Amino acid sequence: MRTELTPSATVVAAARPRALWADTAKGACIVLVVLWHVVMKDYLQVDWHIGIPLPGAWGTLGEQLLPLRMPLFFTISGVFATTALARTWRQTARSRVAKFLYLYAAWLLIHTAILSAVPDFATARADSALALLEQLTITPSNLWYLYALAAYFVIAKALHRVPRTVVLAAAAALSAITASGVLATPGDRGGLYQNLVFFLTGAYLRPHIERWAETATSRRLALSFLAYASALAVMAAAGAQRWPGVWLAVGLVAVAFGVTAAARLARSPAIGGPLAALGRRTLPIYVIHMPLLALLHLVLHEPISNLGFTGQIIAALCYPAVLSAVVIALCLLIHRALLTLGASWLFELPRLRSRQPRPGRQYATAGEVAPPVG
Repeated sequence: MRTELTPSATVVAAARPRALWADTAKGACIVLVVLWHVVMKDYLQVDWHIGIPLPGAWGTLGEQLLPLRMPLFFTISGVFATTALARTWRQTARSRVAKFLYLYAAWLLIHTAILSAVPDFATARADSALALLEQLTITPSNLWYLYALAAYFVIAKALHRVPRTVVLAAAAALSAITASGVLATPGDRGGLYQNLVFFLTGAYLRPHIERWAETATSRRLALSFLAYASALAVMAAAGAQRWPGVWLAVGLVAVAFGVTAAARLARSPAIGGPLAALGRRTLPIYVIHMPLLALLHLVLHEPISNLGFTGQIIAALCYPAVLSAVVIALCLLIHRALLTLGASWLFELPRLRSRQPRPGRQYATAGEVAPPVG
């Protein structure tokens, strides 16, 4: 009988316990995702009348982190996917495909319902049955990370017999073509196309990425940061954001810096500990924060816009960081409350009631049970 994957260094590496640096990276990424949405969808929508470009500075900072946030997030997701990719379809389809598609559909309906009550909130939402169907199928919504994880896993699993260099080259070409504006990318389809290469990089090059993290030094952190900052500066100065391959190259430099930074932060209990804890709870933060932010925007927009000069100066300086922290804390509280109320089906694919086994039918062995998603 033909096996799906032959043993390799990647499979052996997949058996190792998850590293603290990877959880730290995921925690940092989810913080940056929330901060970006706070800045773009709430903070910059405030009526600022201070005459100082502080809001623009927050927006510029968020834009400089675009090549880092999701590329690093998907690289780490690819690293965590190696165990599942080494198993059979039957063992992993439920935990890696059905689960994420189910969560995407369930939370898309929740987001659509809540966002319809906040029409002025600056984010895309389905305003008709046809638009909802489109978001469910070909044009993912702001929940596209879940949609992408399911799609990426299917692609990586289906192409496991194709040489990895060929698959990576094709994914890199797709990313470069998308970034250059050749392909139409309505909704969040652009992110879906551009980040496959990073997921595959994490899945295919896990041993190398782990070695890079394990050997991270302060000198490498400084050099990788300098390389990332220089790449951003050169790209901006040349106006090369849409040059084929440039965004991808900057993203790869950003991931190298992000892994190094996460590895160094993980060695600091005061910083790495809380970030790693968040990294193990990214799902509830990711699915809850957008509708929660929309409701907070409804409450806070007018009061912040009507503050006096001193109040607006203070808000312009610290409002994004404070509101991001509040949103993350509330997401975790809401998650705990929902679990207490028995709504675990909002975060896990519900299991069908198991039927009594027929005579002679064997139970699944422990090795056939897919591990929880990292």
